[in-house]
Amino acid sequence: MKIIHETILEVNLDKLANNFNYLKSKLNPDTKIIAVVKAYAYGHGDIAISSYLEKLGVHALWVADFEEGTRIRKSGIKIPIIIANPGTKSTQQIIDNKLDVVIYNSELLHLYGKLNKEIRIHIKFDTGMNRYGFDASEVNELVANLQKYPKLKTQSICSHLAASDNSTEDSFTNAQFQVFEKVSSSFSKGINQLIDTHILNTNGVLRFPNKEYEMVRLGIGLYGVSNDDNLQQISTLKSVISQVRIIKKGSKVGYDASFLAKEDMKIGVVPFGYADGLNRKLSINNGVIIVQNIACPIIGKISMDSCMIDLKGTTAKIGDEVVIFGDKNTISSIANKLSTIPYEIFSSLNRRIKRIYPC
Repeated sequence: MKIIHETILEVNLDKLANNFNYLKSKLNPDTKIIAVVKAYAYGHGDIAISSYLEKLGVHALWVADFEEGTRIRKSGIKIPIIIANPGTKSTQQIIDNKLDVVIYNSELLHLYGKLNKEIRIHIKFDTGMNRYGFDASEVNELVANLQKYPKLKTQSICSHLAASDNSTEDSFTNAQFQVFEKVSSSFSKGINQLIDTHILNTNGVLRFPNKEYEMVRLGIGLYGVSNDDNLQQISTLKSVISQVRIIKKGSKVGYDASFLAKEDMKIGVVPFGYADGLNRKLSINNGVIIVQNIACPIIGKISMDSCMIDLKGTTAKIGDEVVIFGDKNTISSIANKLSTIPYEIFSSLNRRIKRIYPC
């Protein structure tokens, strides 16, 4: 395949398979895996990633809203697609595309129940994060209300861990498990039916292997971000040098004349800026771009569609490839530099960046 785009996100599906199989090896053979592909599959391209994960054998896909779910369903995906936040205005699209919904309050329960349509639902409980979910005190009322709507088919009970990657909060996490087990048991007894349960995310799987229950939700680990070295970052973000300049000592670079050359310099312009997802806090010698295996500092302030780099030590010329993140400048290292998390960097990647999936 001829690549005509200058900026590409190269996604290694073999590494995705490696990550999936490694995490799967941590589970019981009959544990069902829900793959999280919200936010455009964490920036990697939802349709391609979802299709590949379906082939790998995931049980279901987890997305944020009906638009994400509809887009993936219309691509030909057959496995269940679960909408985490179905909202109140998209009921017809959800029914038409056979999407599952997460029910996390009484208003949603009555809204979907009164439609009198067969809809697969997943009941979410809050166990301490204080975000979405029924409170533990609402179990009996929830069970009574569900009995009014026999066409709502409960598929699972779920909750969300707030600090599964933070060992200093393990007592809080264990308290979440206790609440979850209590409400799950009460709910199942109330409806007189055993229902699949899930609360573990990637870090939960890696750190709390005795708490996988019947299902798990795998997100960031599939994309290779973890403290576990067995998980490999699946993507490399590449661009090119579109301009080379030789500037004199005392020259200024970028908006606000923010960089002053202390010597004669060779600099390069890369057609990738903050509109593409390059955080402006990486400006002025805070971030780097890899050129010929050399970490070239970003100089001046990052522009909307471009940035400038110091090409000292390289023989780089116009058209040469550069790596914005990859094996040598990982998402985790960039996130640490920005005091943020890899999720934010992945999800901020503009869709105008071409995603490719070489075999």
